[in-house]
Amino acid sequence: MLVSAILTSVGINSALCVLFVVLYSILKKQPSYYEVYIPRLLVEGNSKRRSRFNLERLIPSTGWLPKAWKLSEEEMLSSSGLDAVVYMRTITFCLKVFSFAGIIGVFILLPVNCSGTELHQIDFEDLYSNSLDVFTISNVNRGSKWLWIHFSSVYAITIFICYLLYHNDAKQLYRRLLHLQSEPSEQKYKQVGLFEKKVDRLDHYGKRLEDLEQNARLEQSEVSLAKDTHAAFVSFKTRYGASTVFHQQQSTNPTHWLTEEAPQPNDVFWPFFSSSFMGRWISKLLVVVACILLTILFLIPVVVVQGLTNLSQLEVWFPFLKSILTIAFVSQIVTGYLPSLILQLFLKIVPPIMEFLSSIQGYISHSEIERSACNKVLWFTVWNIFFATVFSGSVLNQISIVLDPKNIPAKLAVVVPAQASFFIAYVVTSGWTSTSSELFRIIPLICSLMTKCCAESTDDEIEVPSIPYHRDIPRILFFGLLGIAYFFLAPVILPFLLVYFCLAYIIFRNQFINVYAPKHETAGKFWPIVHNLVIFSLVLMHAIAVGIFSLKKLSLASTLVLPLPVLTLLFNEYCRKRFLPIFKSYPAEILIKKDREDQNDALMSEFFDKLATTYQDPALMPIQYSADSDSLNRPLISSAETAM
Repeated sequence: MLVSAILTSVGINSALCVLFVVLYSILKKQPSYYEVYIPRLLVEGNSKRRSRFNLERLIPSTGWLPKAWKLSEEEMLSSSGLDAVVYMRTITFCLKVFSFAGIIGVFILLPVNCSGTELHQIDFEDLYSNSLDVFTISNVNRGSKWLWIHFSSVYAITIFICYLLYHNDAKQLYRRLLHLQSEPSEQKYKQVGLFEKKVDRLDHYGKRLEDLEQNARLEQSEVSLAKDTHAAFVSFKTRYGASTVFHQQQSTNPTHWLTEEAPQPNDVFWPFFSSSFMGRWISKLLVVVACILLTILFLIPVVVVQGLTNLSQLEVWFPFLKSILTIAFVSQIVTGYLPSLILQLFLKIVPPIMEFLSSIQGYISHSEIERSACNKVLWFTVWNIFFATVFSGSVLNQISIVLDPKNIPAKLAVVVPAQASFFIAYVVTSGWTSTSSELFRIIPLICSLMTKCCAESTDDEIEVPSIPYHRDIPRILFFGLLGIAYFFLAPVILPFLLVYFCLAYIIFRNQFINVYAPKHETAGKFWPIVHNLVIFSLVLMHAIAVGIFSLKKLSLASTLVLPLPVLTLLFNEYCRKRFLPIFKSYPAEILIKKDREDQNDALMSEFFDKLATTYQDPALMPIQYSADSDSLNRPLISSAETAM
């Protein structure tokens, strides 16, 4: 891909980013759009609608930036939960990594790449007509001593990333999690939402609606009671006692009684609460098959996108477009902007599908469903966007690579640098524009406009959304993988990644203040996903380094890289032993300490009394009428949500 095509993509997406930010700064101040841009503040009562006209509302401003910047981690923890802290820690981790990598890559590695003549010398007078490949390691001459700089940079970035994983993130999260687990087993954040306020609306419905709803509720309860589920929530008077029972096998047949830690009351996913061991096992098997089929089917748009990046291939597919593609601007749009845009549009459907597949996998909590969906989306993205792209989307080619692992480094060394330009365009389109559109909130804005045409909504009817971690965390981690993999191959990608992470840092902090509120909490369990992907990215970089140094006739450097993946995996194993257990179970030391403190706590008796009614199937809950006027059309849904 030519430099001109990349610059065209950068120009288009930069203009879109500026447009989204400007429109946001204006619309955010309009009272009629408060439910789109500050729903959380409205529901919490921290903002009021102002009907008086003010000319300042029509002028773009940057007043939201200082507020987002000043938000402390303690404030975020108390208002948005530990998952939000982990999310922002992931972004700051990437910022630290690529700030360090950017200094080495841009000021050291990039000049070395440009000074090579393996491909051809750079024509700085006609820079736009140069191929981006001349800025990569592919342009460094074979056997050149300058390659030792790349070798040293691989060691440097590996050591730096492992240091960060152990000291500015995992260790601190470990301590934070210990502190959080020492608190009472109650919700760790303030819940806000549509059904927070219980209002008796009986007078507005009438006797006929009451009878219909009561009869339907009774029938639903009878169906629920008729099922011989042998499932229940069991509460204990000590945390240590609950933990002991949880880790013990309950019967001689390990599949007969299954014990799991109870999720938060608002986190329970009831459909699989009473599912048997065999039912869950079959569900997981079906989901695995569905994920494999989806992965294979997704190769179709990947192949199409790869064809768009190659003008000669495109002319073969569509010969009638040959005359149009000769126009410089059109060819730049088609090869630089269109491929990543098409791929991004196809990717939009993946997170909802993976969330649905996770919901039928047998989990009993919404948080576990979201964490499972996050894992699925992440590895789907890594395989289909990275590996399928670099290996041209050929299923047979990818299978042959897996069956011949010895040649993986050599093949990666050939194909990965060649796709640097495509991934730069992908970062700009999927990163810059998508993050800016998150600020602008296009879909909620359109839905709000459509709703206003039908009925006028009030502040009491506003529902505060929760951030879709299963969609956003994989995107951040995938960009992290691209940055680590291309760090020494094509350092020109690093400035584009830094811009993305800076945008994500300030925009999502703003969204946590104004828009998103947590509905459930995984207690920081997204961090092991982050840690594992970073380790995988390092090992991938090492494999590429082994292949590229062999290809460049620097066999000694290739040999000296071999200890790196071994040491990285040993470091990962140490972290798994040191930190991962705290994400899976509670330490007895902490539980016993807290149990002793509870003996003198007068509020614990009240807490135990509430346990009797906290975990109840919505079908067995008493009827409570909500303030939602639309419940005339869906009374059972509103009643169940009120009871929860």
